[in-house]
Amino acid sequence: MRGAALILAALLASGPAAAGIVSARYLEPTTRYAHGVLGDAIEYGALEMEMTDGRRVTLTLPESSVFEDIAPRLADVDGDGAPEVITVESSLTRGARLAVYGVDGLIAATPHIGRSNRWLAPLGAADLDGDGKIELAYIDRPHLARILRIWRFDDGALVPLAERGGLTNHRIGEDFISGGIRDCGTGPEIVSADADWRRVMITTYRGGRIESRAAGPFAGPESLADAVACRD
Repeated sequence: MRGAALILAALLASGPAAAGIVSARYLEPTTRYAHGVLGDAIEYGALEMEMTDGRRVTLTLPESSVFEDIAPRLADVDGDGAPEVITVESSLTRGARLAVYGVDGLIAATPHIGRSNRWLAPLGAADLDGDGKIELAYIDRPHLARILRIWRFDDGALVPLAERGGLTNHRIGEDFISGGIRDCGTGPEIVSADADWRRVMITTYRGGRIESRAAGPFAGPESLADAVACRD
């Protein structure tokens, strides 16, 4: 599975195998996917990763896909002490999926949503239930289905764990994604809005159970930013 979705476009210098990723960004802006959910028609065709040894590695998607995202996210998904890159990758015909990349290409991904112009908005990655493995959370179709989905990275794959409807973290045209994962001293919690954008919602996944509670009224994006920063 590794590297199946990408073509290695450039490896500017050789270096030790132990080199890790220190930053990542999207390159090659493109208008080949006419969705515009993030406020314009521009998506990205490539992912560049900067390594600890100074190398820059660029991975380029085929013409049938784009990175439909704001910015790549770094997180140690596999627990080896070095970060991987979490992205939103959209097929022109099958919609979005959450995809985890390393320097050699694709590591793991969720299934595509299933049709064009269907998107997901990431919330983050953390060990939500304290079992030592990393969970990844996102809102599936935040403007339509409004379903929180939680997946675990386990043995090289993303495994579905839990879902809860009635939650969202993005409105059509916004060039940012709200909410995220926080830890205010009692363990990781997922911050989002309810489906009607009336309340700030806090969701936990522990002991195999997903539970949500209201944490106050939604009064604009700063409401979710405050909650993520434990200022609610």
